[in-house]
Amino acid sequence: QVQLVESGGGLVQAGGSLRLSCAASGRTFSSYSMGWFRQAPGKEREFVAAIDWSGGRRVYADSVKGRFTISRDNAKNTAYLQMNTLKPEDTAVYYCGARSSQFGERISQYYNYWGQGTQVTVSS
Repeated sequence: QVQLVESGGGLVQAGGSLRLSCAASGRTFSSYSMGWFRQAPGKEREFVAAIDWSGGRRVYADSVKGRFTISRDNAKNTAYLQMNTLKPEDTAVYYCGARSSQFGERISQYYNYWGQGTQVTVSS
């Protein structure tokens, strides 16, 4: 069992930055790949970024590539999403997920555990 708690969301102006954190409970954090997804009002949850258990493989949605960076610290049981050059279209609730499968890094159904989400609002 893994419990995830996101933090770091808030209101920021376009062009600004935020750093989201995802704190995990349990001693098996390092055995899970992690991902960040987001969901805007009236839209489906969409993939943002994912990182494997070691941090050696990172993938991004085209819409955030070059602006967002996913990372993890297995000693702290925490994953991060650094978001730079934020745009109004980045406004959404951001969720972190933990995945035991080596497949489906961009697919929410492959994730075993989810946090409660943190709101990110980017004003123009």
